[in-house]
Amino acid sequence: MSRAQSAPAVDGAESPPPRKQAVPVFIGLMLAMLLGTLDTQIVATAMPTISGDLGGVVQFAWVSTAYLLTFSVATPLYGKLGDLFGRKRVFLFAIAIFLVGSALCGAAGSMTQLIVFRAVQGVGGGGLTVSIFAILGDLFSPREGARYQSYATATFAVSSVSGPVLGGLITDHLGWRWAFFINMPVGAIALLMVIAFLSLPDRRGTPRVDYVGIVTLGGAVSCLVLLTNWAGTAYAWGSTVIIGLAVAAPALGLLWFAAERRAAEPVVPLRMFGSSTFTLSNIVAFIGGFISIGALNYLALYLQMVTGTSPQNAGLLMLPMTAGMLLATMTTGHFMAKTGQYKWYPAASMATSALALYLLSTMTSSTSFAVASAFMAMLGLGAGLSQQVTVLASQSAVEPRDIGAATSTVTFTRMLGTSIGASALGAILNNGLADHASNLSHGASISPEAVRRLPPPAQDAYASAFADSLSTVFLTALPLALAGLAFALFLKKLPLRSRRDRRAGGPDRSAS
Repeated sequence: MSRAQSAPAVDGAESPPPRKQAVPVFIGLMLAMLLGTLDTQIVATAMPTISGDLGGVVQFAWVSTAYLLTFSVATPLYGKLGDLFGRKRVFLFAIAIFLVGSALCGAAGSMTQLIVFRAVQGVGGGGLTVSIFAILGDLFSPREGARYQSYATATFAVSSVSGPVLGGLITDHLGWRWAFFINMPVGAIALLMVIAFLSLPDRRGTPRVDYVGIVTLGGAVSCLVLLTNWAGTAYAWGSTVIIGLAVAAPALGLLWFAAERRAAEPVVPLRMFGSSTFTLSNIVAFIGGFISIGALNYLALYLQMVTGTSPQNAGLLMLPMTAGMLLATMTTGHFMAKTGQYKWYPAASMATSALALYLLSTMTSSTSFAVASAFMAMLGLGAGLSQQVTVLASQSAVEPRDIGAATSTVTFTRMLGTSIGASALGAILNNGLADHASNLSHGASISPEAVRRLPPPAQDAYASAFADSLSTVFLTALPLALAGLAFALFLKKLPLRSRRDRRAGGPDRSAS
């Protein structure tokens, strides 16, 4: 491909922006990160109150599905759009759309309106995380940015646990509409700080947008997200809808692949997969998403259904997992910035996660909180050892013009692993509970609050059924963690690209 056909040139790409921008810009970016990650948790906590107020219990699931669908479709697109049109411009667009969607959600008068407005909000939310990590990739080389990206990952970890607690407080004391309105002041501050302090090189030339790639990729992602969310829950596995989605997803994927091979500026440049580092990083990211977030969801279920803990206290009891993730993230960020080495962190992540999954599978209704906390902390350590590493390794393995596309791709593969993991592990849980159906007086579809109101013998039956089924869930994820370990061991022992390497204008060719 000739230079005229490549991405629009970046003025001053050889000279990263001055370091004096780092602190105010970083604060603005972290506020935006907090905005996106807290929102999902806060809204999930407020949803029972929202559905009761708006009278749309039947449409309950569509509120989260609409957001996840547009979020998933937008995620792989934002990185390339930032490469073409400029990172700052795309980030400002994403946060503006997110805030408009938040305001509309807060003012919604019906569940139908809320579903539509959540879809709008998802279009903006999909660009926040991708744009944040891509901007950090512009401001710093992968080696220098390791420390800053560890702070971003830590922000995500903290908000994931604090979100349910904050959501409960907002819903109880301010009303559910403030679950959305709370985004406005925080987002406005982030928006103003980025506008005022972030200065990135402009893109020259006329961008060549890959419209066919955008449409086919968006269609494939939509089918895949709906498939993983509906199969076995909204629709039976053998239903026409699920079979149709299962056929349409790979068909659209093949059309996208064919379009990318001919596009002048593909939305996901296939040349990136010529690097083994980039490809392996995406595989590890997928497995990490499958394990860490999938297990996180079922740890909350263990605490509520097996130990009888309230949702709010369950969030507090998961602090050991957050602490483990924070410790691992901050430590790896420090050492990667100091040494430039990253090879062994993904392998350690998968090995630690595998051990944690085995230990979690041994938990029963009589397991003490101290022991369960230790196991959860180990799972947090496993997640924190690789979460930011896959992004940094991917950014280091591609050319500067592809940093946005690389960031969005590895972010999307992790999210895809999360979505598929939640669906697959959910199916395993349901099968396990079906085996205990004769012992469950009210069936498996019962809330934790309802279980706590049952007589003690019935409570014990539910605790035993969920403990056994969750043990199977954790054991099922164990082989995948071991597969992730095998893939991680094939990563080459290469240094992260430094500022000096970045000025050379290309990827680390030895990573190919």
